[in-house]
Amino acid sequence: MRIALFTLEAAPNAEAVAAFLRDHAAQVVLLGRSDPFRPGAGGPLRQGWRHLRRSGPRLLPFLWANYALPGLRPGPSRLESLAAARGIPLHRVRDVNGTETVAALRAARPDLILSFHFDQIFSAGTLALAPLGGINLHPSLLPLHRGPVPTLWALAEATPRFGVTVHRLVPRIDAGGILAQREVPLPPGVTASAAARALHLAGVPLLAEVLAALAAGTAEERPVAPLPYCPFPPPALLRGLAARGRRLVDGADLRAAWHGADRGRA
Repeated sequence: MRIALFTLEAAPNAEAVAAFLRDHAAQVVLLGRSDPFRPGAGGPLRQGWRHLRRSGPRLLPFLWANYALPGLRPGPSRLESLAAARGIPLHRVRDVNGTETVAALRAARPDLILSFHFDQIFSAGTLALAPLGGINLHPSLLPLHRGPVPTLWALAEATPRFGVTVHRLVPRIDAGGILAQREVPLPPGVTASAAARALHLAGVPLLAEVLAALAAGTAEERPVAPLPYCPFPPPALLRGLAARGRRLVDGADLRAAWHGADRGRA
């Protein structure tokens, strides 16, 4: 099976993507890396200001640790090193449905598109470029906690439940049918950042099961009725987390974000 893998440079998925490629690099014919400065996304200052207005200052350390800090390491990035070591074409994704990405997919001829902590929405036309369509790994027990920061929303529950889901990609966020799902127990006091790393890693063997079932033609898809979308959190939710001692990031998360780039290198 030929796979086009789409992801981004970030701490939550660094070790998990490296682990996936250790087992499946021979199948990956294209590695699409999302461009954080693509048109419409804005640069770091504009993005930071947008998050500040939407969620308040409590979210900024989480975003900085998980998405900015890994990019500060000198030398080739984690994904650049992984792609170069395994001879996988690395494609900068400015627009996942734009002409550049469509051309890259047609040249790579994948059987399947895999979204692995990716921040752009595939159109139906783009998904149709792969005969088997697309699948996504999402670190929550869908349909719970659809959206970009599911571990944070899980922590906001009275009794947090964590898990990982592999589901079909459709042109709506985290709304496709479920192919596999697994609850993952995490220790009390886990941060949202540590939970995200652990759940992405837990998703790697689940992905392997789904890929094997798709290749054998035995994959079963369970349709779901999506629950309300969980966006970047409002300030009140973050204040509630802080009041209950539930943290988004700590010193161990900062170290993991910095050294995760080393662990992800070939």
